[in-house]
Amino acid sequence: MSNIPKIVIVGAGYGGILTAQQLQKELKHNEANVTLINRHDYHYITTHLHMPAAGTDTIEHSRIPIAQLIDEFKVDLVKGTVKEIIPGEKKIVLEDGSLSYDYLVIGLGGEPETFGIPGMDKFALTIRSINSVRLIREHIEYQLALYKNDGNPSRLNFVVGGAGFSGIEFIAELADRLPQLAKAYDIDFNRIQIINVEAAPTALPGFDPELVEYAMDVLKRKGVTFRIGIPIKECLQDGVIVGEDEKIEACTVVWTGGIRGNGLIEKAGFEVMRGRVKIDDFLRAPGHDDIFIIGDSSLMLNPEGRPYPPTAQIAMQQGVVCAKNLAATLRKKELHKFVFSNKGTVASLGKGEAVAVVGKRKIKGWVAAQLKKIVDLRYLFIIGGIPLVLRKGRFF
Repeated sequence: MSNIPKIVIVGAGYGGILTAQQLQKELKHNEANVTLINRHDYHYITTHLHMPAAGTDTIEHSRIPIAQLIDEFKVDLVKGTVKEIIPGEKKIVLEDGSLSYDYLVIGLGGEPETFGIPGMDKFALTIRSINSVRLIREHIEYQLALYKNDGNPSRLNFVVGGAGFSGIEFIAELADRLPQLAKAYDIDFNRIQIINVEAAPTALPGFDPELVEYAMDVLKRKGVTFRIGIPIKECLQDGVIVGEDEKIEACTVVWTGGIRGNGLIEKAGFEVMRGRVKIDDFLRAPGHDDIFIIGDSSLMLNPEGRPYPPTAQIAMQQGVVCAKNLAATLRKKELHKFVFSNKGTVASLGKGEAVAVVGKRKIKGWVAAQLKKIVDLRYLFIIGGIPLVLRKGRFF
């Protein structure tokens, strides 16, 4: 029986892929057996999903076969759905079997956070996967087609709950796409409403106020109506209840109001806050030196004592450090503390528009939009080199 340690990575998102790729570089031959478990045989670029959801880009630009990203001689890929994590037995239960591990990396990603709003989990659409994106895109076009048959005006109302990055970026793409769809379906675009509802007192909470104002002005000119500082109280099949029991009639509600950690984490017995585990400086779960948690299901505090937002760049950086710490653990060497390096933040506002903060510099308009493209191309280069950039990159 082999005594080679078994490292299992669950989830092939930003953190999981970077962990697997870095382990390929760090580990020597037969130093460990590495297995990557993922529900699909592809990795998808979450920060791209708002575009195919609105129909302004193809799904293929957001999906990459995992086999193209890993070395099959160094990492085994198992396509399967994780049903249960049992730390006490060092076991991962799948739909059709189980795997044991010596060291576990949990990078399962998050789930929509509905904050207990009645009906939100039942009636709202969410941007969370390739399949959910396909559903949103088809649903939007279907509502326009149905409107031509029954004349129901609520089919032309599109409510987006949440004005964070995901919400704003999706709204921007939707505002670019709907005039084209209106023309294709012979519908007066002036009859269509895009309504963004946000409970916080501002859109893009935490972003620079000057850039927030610029972003809202851009989107207002594209036809977006903002309802800021007004919470959604309930989501219905035919709309939402907001504020003081005001109903907004709509056959389409897309919820982008936040994410929480994966539900499997809490079921595994870890102490969580909104489904996320407060990990130590080395990315390990409390009391478990053999379990690392990265990405959306991990919780780390910044120097001011506030949780870092679950972003792609923090997950990527965690993946690299996680792999280094796994190698150090195997060799009984000193582990590396995780220190987040903020490379900047960019929010797309549709074609040719964006807002960004890089260091202390505020950037907006066309220049910020080009920066967004550079950020996207950089990620493709990191995980797949120039060939992947040429295959999946958006240059125009």
